[in-house]
Amino acid sequence: MAAADTEKKRVLEMVQAAGADEGCVTFVLHEEDHTLGNSLRYMVMKNPDVEFCGYSITHPSESKINFRIQTRGGLPATETLRKGLNDLTDASKHVLHTFEELRNRDQVTGMWSTLQSETLTDKNHRLRAAAWILSIQN
Repeated sequence: MAAADTEKKRVLEMVQAAGADEGCVTFVLHEEDHTLGNSLRYMVMKNPDVEFCGYSITHPSESKINFRIQTRGGLPATETLRKGLNDLTDASKHVLHTFEELRNRDQVTGMWSTLQSETLTDKNHRLRAAAWILSIQN
């Protein structure tokens, strides 16, 4: 077996122009789509030190995102990305906790059985289901 076959495919790459500062970086996220791209862009843009954040999907047949961050004041873009990912993880944990709490209190019995009948293996379905449950809570 060749070394390339056993080598793990990179999930994240960092692309930086020669001579560019640490505050202006494009990250390539492999095997991702709009679900992560838009959510992460929202979380990163909440940071007041971020001047620009955006993402693009290079082609519909490719499952990768070009995610660009530009910061102010010399803040490294890698730190901003890390904070955005941590904030998104915290928000996702909160949504999951709220969903499980409602399920455990039997307030969503009918909705839970409906959701169980659908496949929730896809991350898009899990996010939509959690958002739906939170929207009916209010």
